[in-house]
Parts: sequence; C-alpha cells; structure tokens
Amino acid sequence: MNTRRRLVLTAAAAMAWPGLAIAGREPARRLRISAVTYRGRTAVEDGFEAYLAARRIPAEILWHDIARDAARLPAVVAEIRREGPDLVYTWGTTVSLGVLGPFDGVDPERHVVDIPAVFTLVADPVGARLVPAMASPGRPVTGVSHMAPLDAQIRAMASYRGFDTVGLIYTPTEKNSRLVVAGIEALGERDRFAVLARPFPLGGDGRPDGSQAGRLVEALQQAGAQWLYLPPDSFLTTVARDLLARATEIGLPSFASTEALVRAGALTGVVSGYASVGQFTAYKAEQILLQGRPPASIPVETLSRFTLPVNLPVARRLGLPPPLAMFDYADLIDDAEVAR
Repeated sequence: MNTRRRLVLTAAAAMAWPGLAIAGREPARRLRISAVTYRGRTAVEDGFEAYLAARRIPAEILWHDIARDAARLPAVVAEIRREGPDLVYTWGTTVSLGVLGPFDGVDPERHVVDIPAVFTLVADPVGARLVPAMASPGRPVTGVSHMAPLDAQIRAMASYRGFDTVGLIYTPTEKNSRLVVAGIEALGERDRFAVLARPFPLGGDGRPDGSQAGRLVEALQQAGAQWLYLPPDSFLTTVARDLLARATEIGLPSFASTEALVRAGALTGVVSGYASVGQFTAYKAEQILLQGRPPASIPVETLSRFTLPVNLPVARRLGLPPPLAMFDYADLIDDAEVAR
C-alpha cells in the first residue's frame, strides 16, 4: 500500500475560494485528514491543499493510494481506523463506495462509519448510492460531483458536429462508468440516436485490459460511430492518451466528460476544472472542521459553471474547427496547455 504524509502549511499568499469570505474558527490543534486516492495525486488534490493553505487551516493529510486496485481498500479502511482522523477524503466512485459504502448498505465491519467524510470527483453520487439526494445527504458524508448534466454534454456535441451514432468505451467494473453509459443510452432512446457501447475486456484477475484499446476505437468507427464519447472512467483515463491518438489518427472526433481526458487529447468536452473541484471540496471540509456543520446538512454539489474546451491541435488534425458561434464561449487550448 502506498501511504505517505504531507503537511499542509500556511500559504504566504491568500487564495480564497472565489466569492467566499467565511471566517472559520482557528483550530486548537493541527487537524488530521485521511485521504484515499485511486490513481495517485491529481490536480484535485492540488486544489484541495491550496485552499486549506490559503485559508490558513493547519492540517496533516495522511495519503493512501490504492494504485487502481480496489482489493486494497479493506486494508486502507483498517488503517484509517488506526489513524483516527478528524475527516476522511475519498476520490472517485470506486474509492468512495469502498471506504464509505452505499447509504443503504453501510457495513460497520467494512466501511468507515464514525468519522465525517467528504468525497470528490464522483460522477453520479445518487446513482452510485453514496447519498439518497444531493440536497440532503442523510449521512455524515458530503462531497462534490464534477459531471456536467449528460443532456448538456450531448447538446454540446451536436452543436459541434451533428450525429446519429455515438460510440463509447468504458470499464465494466467501474460503477460510475456503467451509470453514465446507461444515461447516454436513455438519452439515445429519447432523442433518437444510436449508442454503441464497448467495454474494456477483463483479464483473468478481473482487472481491465487496455492493450487493445486502439482496436476498440477502430471497431466503433467501422460500426458507424461519428463521435467517441469518453465517460468519467478512472481506468480509461490511464490509457486515454494512446486511445485518443488512435481515434484522431483514423478521423474519429472525441468528446470528453472530464478535464483529464481533454488534456489526454480529446477534441472537446464539457468539463469541470480539477483544481476548482478540489478547492470546492476543501470548502466543504472547512465547513465541517472549523464551522462544526454536520456533513448531513451540507448539500452535495457540482461547480456552478462548466467549461467547453476545444483542443485546437486535434481539431486541425481532424479538419474539424469549432463552429464560429463556439468561439464566443469555448476555451481554446493550444499545444502547451494540452501537454500539462
């Protein structure tokens, strides 16, 4: 298990969450936060730590990374109990369910039940059964979702380039991905477009195999897909760079649901900035730790605004510049930004 410690220190420069000026109580001691990530550190964690530092919240973060292996979660839960933190932070649907459990199936033997928690980067908190409702979590857990509404994503896709068939690639062992696939299929039935969903194959150990990702892309195009839609899928993100390079090479435009997938080479998408998601999650942590608010009283939310990035190098290679109207609101990304 990859466990490390990081001390969040006071920042010299203030960087408060935009629009917020809530003065929290100064803690009598350094706070302890046990944080669990799925695939190492991301910009979400950068934003989380930056907010705590800017707000001068002294916190020791005890990091646990499961390296994309959900089988490590029971050991992480046991370690969190030994640590006895003031707050638990979980990244993504797989980790959050493994550590916190579904709201209607919490097992005190397997899940953390007596420590307040915030989750982040969960695509569909209600569909995943982390909480019964966004406005009222109903348990000592709250958090932040990064997903734009699916119908808004489909409308943006159609505005860029019309279609009647969408292809998807997803990881069948990730509940968040299955939920999004089901949502896209429901929209397809409603709006009369075809959906071609292809899962990554699973190896003998039950883990997804991305070695043939390029062939999945080719098969979708040959079956008639006019767009490749990329759900918020943790395993997919780890193989996205090669997968997206192949999609661009064969002329299949790609639409991303997350910032990381745009950075990996998708043409466009409707996304939340990861650093902003982390900052918003830290704001909720502040409400719990310094203001004494019970997590059950803090709504689960998304950011109030999403961005529509357009990867200009990919657009040029595809010969698909954005429609003129999009130049008024799209975030145009150059090579240097994609490389970050």
